[in-house]
Amino acid sequence: MPPSDAVAAGERFNPFTGHRIVPGVDDATPTAAQLGLEPPRFCEQCGRRMIVQVSPDGWWAKCSRHGVLDSTLLGRR
Repeated sequence: MPPSDAVAAGERFNPFTGHRIVPGVDDATPTAAQLGLEPPRFCEQCGRRMIVQVSPDGWWAKCSRHGVLDSTLLGRR
């Protein structure tokens, strides 16, 4: 997770673990997430924990800085 509000341009974060994505370093993604059964819990842009709401027909996740991500946008509903 980011230590401060300053995130370098182009940095990405794993949406399931919140760890910074480093080229060449493997970050284990949970099996449920790999199967598409788990919504993202962390913002890919800043690594912050998101508010997540799961419903029978999909999910939405909200980052306080980057807005809402909905499963319909990803074609997963």
